[in-house]
Amino acid sequence: MNNKDVLLTGVTGFLGSHTAIQLLNKGFHVVGTLRSKDRVKSIKDVIARYTENIDNLRFAEADLSDSDIWFELTKNIDYVQHIASPFPRELPKRENDLIVPAKQGTLNILKASAKNKVKRVVMVSSSAAVLYGKTKRELNNVLNENDWTDETNLKDTTPYFRSKTIAEKAAWDFIKQDNSGLELTTVLPGVILGTVLEKDFGTSANIVIKILDNSLPALPKIGFDIVDVASLADLLVKAMGSPQARGNRYIASAGYLTFKDVAQILKKQYPNRKIPTMELTNLLTRLFSIFEPELKPILLELEVRRKLEISKAENELQWQPVSVQQTVINCAKSIFENGIVE
Repeated sequence: MNNKDVLLTGVTGFLGSHTAIQLLNKGFHVVGTLRSKDRVKSIKDVIARYTENIDNLRFAEADLSDSDIWFELTKNIDYVQHIASPFPRELPKRENDLIVPAKQGTLNILKASAKNKVKRVVMVSSSAAVLYGKTKRELNNVLNENDWTDETNLKDTTPYFRSKTIAEKAAWDFIKQDNSGLELTTVLPGVILGTVLEKDFGTSANIVIKILDNSLPALPKIGFDIVDVASLADLLVKAMGSPQARGNRYIASAGYLTFKDVAQILKKQYPNRKIPTMELTNLLTRLFSIFEPELKPILLELEVRRKLEISKAENELQWQPVSVQQTVINCAKSIFENGIVE
């Protein structure tokens, strides 16, 4: 067992809570940050169901934009898992409301980590920092960790995708100029599904919820790379400890599914349930998004298949993610268990 100390930002989030569980189960001491102390009891109860080492978890209230607090919190810390990120259910009116906190929060944590001699920061970026801002021709290529989203291309990006790209680029720029010895590894997940631990769940689980609760009459013709939340947490822990991961980006995906693929997996798992499998025309999806603002960001996926090379994490870090089919089933089972869908 090790007694290394890890600062984990965003412990109440879907990925944050899963990562805390895995770190605690591996013997780490964890300081989890949250925006409000009101959530301490509820998140502690949730995490305690999955680990015997709950006494090794402490909490700290912290805002990403408050630079002073991160200097305090990174003292005597070995590693930082930077998971917290502003992710809105609807696009903000001003995109800087998203971009500035994402970038500034990342830089605040890196500066504090460098000053306090933290060994490594593992930062959760997004496959959105690779896949967008592309020309039609570029979209024919299979993209990998050497590719970057062009955030100046406003036609093929959304404010959220730009915020993830700008924040990750700022992190690498900081590391290039820093001479404290701080190491950085970034992990770039696709859509995160899998076991929901409580009613307060991640935004991406809505894909499965909307198919199960019948609020989508038909499905948009789009797809996405998917990763199981527990597999992703496992990759974050591997990225923290592996010497090879230093200075590397890792795409986290177990494969690509369309909305229809997801619906068919659910239909097979729940044959008696009414599950939509009919696809909307692209025109109808565009019209539908006028009334369903949550669909706005996915319009970029219509008529395009963005292809990712997903083998680097598996080859370099011996990461073995749960299959995409199992990920969808894990998500659905937990949605019923938590009473999110009847």
